[in-house]
Amino acid sequence: MKRMLINATQPEELRVAIVDGQKLFNLNIEIPGREQKKANIYKGRITRVEPSLEAAFVDYGAERHGFLPLKEISRSYFTNKARESSGRVNSQEALKEGQEVIVQ
Repeated sequence: MKRMLINATQPEELRVAIVDGQKLFNLNIEIPGREQKKANIYKGRITRVEPSLEAAFVDYGAERHGFLPLKEISRSYFTNKARESSGRVNSQEALKEGQEVIVQ
C-alpha cells in the first residue's frame, strides 16, 4: 500500500515522500522562493537537434534550454518520413529546428 509522508518541520524546505511498504517510490523537496519546474507543462520550440546524443534541445522559456531525449518524444511529433519508418529513427529526420512541442 502506497503512503504519502510529508515533512514540513523546517521552514526552509518541504519534503514529500511516497513509499510503498519500506520502499521509497518518489521524493520531492520544495524550497520556498525557488520556482518549481518539475511536473509543469510547457510549450517549447526545438532549437537544436543533436544526432550524436539522439536528443533535441528545447527552448521552453527558462534561461537554459531543456534536453529532450528522442526516445521520450511522442512519434506524433515526428515527420511523416520518420513516422512511417519501422526501424531505428534518425533524430535529424524525425525532428526539425523551430518545430513546436509540448514538454513536461
